[in-house]
Amino acid sequence: MSDFWISAIVFVCLSAASLGVMYLTPILPQHHRDEETNTVVRLVANIFVVMTSLVFGLMLNASRSTYEGVDKNVHAYATNMILLDRSLRSYGLGGKDARLRLRDYVTVAIADPSRADETFEAMPDRAGKALDALSDALSVIEPGNSYHEQLLLDIKQQYRSLVQQRWVLLEQSEGGVPFPLLGVLVAWLVVIFASFGYRAPHNKVVVSSFIVASFLISSAFYLVLDMNIPFDGPIQISDQPLRRVLAQMDH
Repeated sequence: MSDFWISAIVFVCLSAASLGVMYLTPILPQHHRDEETNTVVRLVANIFVVMTSLVFGLMLNASRSTYEGVDKNVHAYATNMILLDRSLRSYGLGGKDARLRLRDYVTVAIADPSRADETFEAMPDRAGKALDALSDALSVIEPGNSYHEQLLLDIKQQYRSLVQQRWVLLEQSEGGVPFPLLGVLVAWLVVIFASFGYRAPHNKVVVSSFIVASFLISSAFYLVLDMNIPFDGPIQISDQPLRRVLAQMDH
């Protein structure tokens, strides 16, 4: 289920809980609406407020860690591509075609960032094919002396590290929040919003407040979940490191 639909479900649940209880309370028997009952309802809601704050804080911290970890790896990945390009440039004319293939890969990676789920679902992996073309270009290079032979070994090792880093990024591109935890958190929020609606006055200000609060909470859910997918959605990892690599290659 997409992040948008999850946040939409959260919005509907919270709005329905608060507004439903608000309109249901007046038709309850009087002993269900006395002050003692109201006190108990508030105490129970306060328990869930504390638990919800802790769990949501953990979710936010996990999403932030995922996002920052991927961002750090992207910068390291870009640095290693610059080093590989420098090594191919040092190799001379024999590495010219491989440099062109590397540049093609960077161009495709900027235009069409891949994700692990797309790769496993057999969707077109243009970046992967461009990286394979670089491997093919390296395999046909024939060193003419011991210096170029050793340099070619280093270049191939850099290429293998590059492939490894790419798959690390692909695996990190699709984080996840356990759905059972998400369901429990939403259930707690429903209880909290239901307690808000209990004995709440019937007027437009209160109704608007419930709707706005539900929207803001669901928006927070959307943003936290979106941070777990760093290459998609409104919060994305910047491609500036790769663009700097491309600029260095064109010098």
